[in-house]
Amino acid sequence: MSKNKIPLSGIVYSTDPAYKPEFEEAEQLTTLEPSKQKLRLRLDTKHRGGKAVTLVEGFVGTTADQEALGKKLKAYCGTGGSVKDGEILVQGDNRDKLLQWFLKNGFTNVKKS
Repeated sequence: MSKNKIPLSGIVYSTDPAYKPEFEEAEQLTTLEPSKQKLRLRLDTKHRGGKAVTLVEGFVGTTADQEALGKKLKAYCGTGGSVKDGEILVQGDNRDKLLQWFLKNGFTNVKKS
């Protein structure tokens, strides 16, 4: 869809001359402070061909902040990964490394499972 077009939620034509489409405003998430984040670190191997992936779950904030955090974590561990469906994926079993990084950077409420 073009950036210049207005999404009209399925309305094609209206005979009402005073009709103005109502747009739903997206809810703006704000990123919580690191000390208020409740994060969970867990190891996952399902649907990955038997390869281990460390999942960081529970991050509350904008997608841009989540992607930036994912980039920092991947650089710290020296591995690849991605940010999908509200989870940060870091390749390999890096739970101990990530726990140290979180504690060093002010994330106090981090659980490792």
